[in-house]
Amino acid sequence: MFEKVAQILADYKDLDVSTITPESTLADLGIDSLDTAELIMNMEDEFGVTIKMDQPVADVQGIVKLIEASVQ
Repeated sequence: MFEKVAQILADYKDLDVSTITPESTLADLGIDSLDTAELIMNMEDEFGVTIKMDQPVADVQGIVKLIEASVQ
């Protein structure tokens, strides 16, 4: 799951996927709140889930956890 999320983020921001870790913050990746909203919508389509954003997400692992919670 992490690898797919990292690839989506890398493609979105034109980053080297190898530089993205679970601990990478969205701010470090140059992703702001508007980017986050668009990325979440893209990931909902990619994974076929509805992601509930109950609280702000600060890092890549947070996005992975949201997706994993939505899949179950």
